Amino acid sequence: MKIVGGAALALLLAGCGGGEPADNAAAASNATPAEPVPAAGAPTPVTPATSIPAGEGIPGVSAPPPSPTPAPAPGDAMVEPGADAAAQVLRDYFAAIGDRRYGDAWRLWGGNGQASGMSQAAFAQSFANYADYRAAIGAPGRIDAGAGQRYIQIPVRVTGKLRDGTPVSMAGPVTLHRTGDIDGATAEQRAWRISNSGLKPRPASEPIVPQ
Repeated sequence: MKIVGGAALALLLAGCGGGEPADNAAAASNATPAEPVPAAGAPTPVTPATSIPAGEGIPGVSAPPPSPTPAPAPGDAMVEPGADAAAQVLRDYFAAIGDRRYGDAWRLWGGNGQASGMSQAAFAQSFANYADYRAAIGAPGRIDAGAGQRYIQIPVRVTGKLRDGTPVSMAGPVTLHRTGDIDGATAEQRAWRISNSGLKPRPASEPIVPQ
């Protein structure tokens, strides 16, 4: 399966009056200018979401990878995997399918593949009739949290064709789940995994709409 402004600020320092003592004038000339304070209500830059046509980027995936998240410093509180981490799981998933690494893709479903509802062999067989399978990943939705569980939906569009040449176009939300960082949760349970797919046949011209 396959699926970013600036203003320069200048500070003009007015000269001090000639009647000031020389020492004070020198001190003023060496003073560090204060940082400007933005006016109340001033607009802030916004980076719009971008889309990349299917076939660009990672094989099988069209959405660009997110910026790396800095590693926490020693002593910092652990930061739970966010929306970028969930989207990366989908990129890995579709990249694995594009490379025909169906076992790797299957294991990115929850329960070590069991949430797919198929055995590993049946999962791999389900792609046997595809000659081409690409995914375009949209912007992740919000993370819903409750009772120690985390859920997120990410819109996906799949395009491709079957071995007989029939075109394929599907779209819908893919839901990922993880357990929060609670006592007793394993590393696998705390990682984002696919729990449900709402991909259904859609017109090829229908855009991906972030959830």
